[in-house]
Amino acid sequence: MHLDDFRMMVVLAEELNMRKAAERLFVSQPALSQRLQSMEKQWSMKFFIRSQKGLTITPAGEKVAAYAKGMLLQEENVKNELASLQTKTHGTLKIAVASIIAQYWLPSVLKQFVEKYPLVQISMFTGWSSEVQKHFYEGDVHLAILRGSQEFPGNKWHLLSDELYLVDTEIANVDMLRETNKPFIQFKSDSTYYSQIQGWWYGMFSHPPKRTIVVDQIETCKQMVLHGIGYAILPSSVLQAMPPNVYKMPLSVNEKRETWLLVNDTALELKQVGAFVELMKQFAAKK
Repeated sequence: MHLDDFRMMVVLAEELNMRKAAERLFVSQPALSQRLQSMEKQWSMKFFIRSQKGLTITPAGEKVAAYAKGMLLQEENVKNELASLQTKTHGTLKIAVASIIAQYWLPSVLKQFVEKYPLVQISMFTGWSSEVQKHFYEGDVHLAILRGSQEFPGNKWHLLSDELYLVDTEIANVDMLRETNKPFIQFKSDSTYYSQIQGWWYGMFSHPPKRTIVVDQIETCKQMVLHGIGYAILPSSVLQAMPPNVYKMPLSVNEKRETWLLVNDTALELKQVGAFVELMKQFAAKK
């Protein structure tokens, strides 16, 4: 049965009169009669009994009319839902984010986003910026938030600049690094961050650190510094609310770590992506 058949059955059941039903359906009476006969032939049963007084619906006709009425109601509900979705932001938002941003900066943005757009589903990958970039260029995600300089020619927004600090509980100035026996605690990161730190170190000293500890996560590195195990070079985004006994020394005005938002053209046409980008830009403007 087609939707027109559903409407025909409902109107015939309500009017029980071919002429009145034809007028409501904006068809001729012969055309309506022919459609009904064709449908009854298809189902091999009578839906209405014709007489000079009008139509009498059969038990089979009552069943089909009730079914048709339910289908028309479902159609109306679906249309209403679709109309509602046109005014609301929904769908899946696919993001790839550098781990440090996902841990320290993004949660407050996501909290506001999910409160404002509860119908949006979020799919997120976190990892090193090189991994994030790979997911983005291969089309696995709608947008990427990653660190370091970016040569992407498309939609790109600068989100924040992280100053880099030498952090320790005892070392109060850079010159003390020449004498200390405390280990330099480093966390695993992509090659650009490692190169930036190496460039600064060998710009200051002719020799490598006396002792080195390498950990897998930046938070582990931070906690080891807070417990006095060694010193580290950390970005400002992870140094919020540090205790007063911790020294923080900026490396130099040129030693910063940039964070960028990359979005491809097609994804930006999606309402959920556009809404997220606008919210990210608002947060970035407050920094």
